[in-house]
Amino acid sequence: MTQGSKHRANQAASGLVGIIWFIGWLFTIAYANLIWWKIILALVIWPYYLGLAVR
Repeated sequence: MTQGSKHRANQAASGLVGIIWFIGWLFTIAYANLIWWKIILALVIWPYYLGLAVR
């Protein structure tokens, strides 16, 4: 494999993992039976704090 094709394969795999994670995250929010304002907080604020922690 060339260097370029390895890079594209890694991008595709990471994109797929991100989509699966997002679907699982939405399922968890639905499973928790949150009320509407807690759902808004979960969709908007939580990823911000997760990004700060990972950074």
